[in-house]
Amino acid sequence: MKTLHKSAIALAASGMFATAAFAQTAPAAPEAPEVSPITANVTVINDYRYRGISQSNFKPAIQGGFDYAHESGFYIGNWNSSISWISDAASQGGANNVSAPIEMDFYAGFKKELLGAGFASDLGVLQYYYPTTGLPSSATNPNTTEIYAAQNFTFGPITGFAKFSYAATTLFGFTNSAGSYYPDLTVNYDTGIWGLVLNAHVGYQYVAGNVQGSKPNQTNSSLYSYTDYKLGVTKDFGGGLSLAAAYISTNAGSTKGIYNYSSPSGKNLGGSTGLVSLTKTF
Repeated sequence: MKTLHKSAIALAASGMFATAAFAQTAPAAPEAPEVSPITANVTVINDYRYRGISQSNFKPAIQGGFDYAHESGFYIGNWNSSISWISDAASQGGANNVSAPIEMDFYAGFKKELLGAGFASDLGVLQYYYPTTGLPSSATNPNTTEIYAAQNFTFGPITGFAKFSYAATTLFGFTNSAGSYYPDLTVNYDTGIWGLVLNAHVGYQYVAGNVQGSKPNQTNSSLYSYTDYKLGVTKDFGGGLSLAAAYISTNAGSTKGIYNYSSPSGKNLGGSTGLVSLTKTF
C-alpha cells in the first residue's frame, strides 16, 4: 500500500496589507498544484516473493494497482500480481486442470498521524482473491481475509513500521488455519547519497492448524510456520521511478526430505535468493 499525501493548501498571497498601488500591479500569488488523492503503480520483478515464499515458481511477475486516500485518513485500494502457486500446488496433488493466474488484493482502512508527525497509525482489512477454475471440491479455498494494525515511525533518516496481520478465514488454502497471524517489522534508512535507501525486514508467519495425523488433510502449524528475512537497497530516480535489489531468505523447513513449501520440481519455494524490481508510481 502506498502512503498518499493530503491535498495541498493554496499558498497565501504575500503582501496582504501592501499599498493599494502595489496591490493593483502585483501579479496574483501562484497556487501550489493539488496532490491527487489517487495514485497508481506498476512493477516488474524477477520472482514474486510474499512473506519469503515464491508465488510465481521462481519466474518473473508483473504487478500493479491503485490507491485512493482521503484527507480524513480513510483509504482504499487494489493490487494485483501474476502468480502460479495455486496451479502448481494442484498439479502436485494430481489436479492438472486448475487455472489461477492472478492474485487480486482489495484493502481498505484508516491511517492517521495520531501520535504525532511521522507516526501514522494504520488499521485495515485486506482481502486476497484468487480467480480460480478447476479447483477440486475437496480443496480448501485459497481466498483469505486478514485484518491488520500497524504503527509507522520516523526518526530522522530512519523510517519503518511494525505490523500485525490476523487471518479471519483460512489462510491461503491451509485447512483449519483460521487464526493464523503474521507480525513483522520493516526499517528503512535514507543514506542521503544518490537517492539510496537501505531496507531491512523480518517477519514470522504462524500457520494455525491441528496436529498432523489426527484427522485427514489437517495441517501441523510447526511444519508450515516460519520466519522470513530481507536486506536490500532502493534507488529513487525521481519522477516516481525506483529500482530495488534485495537478498531474501526464510527458515521454512522440510519433512522426510520434502520441502514444506515445494515447487513442482522439488525446489524450496522459501529458499534464499536475490530479487530485483523496477517500479513506476503515477
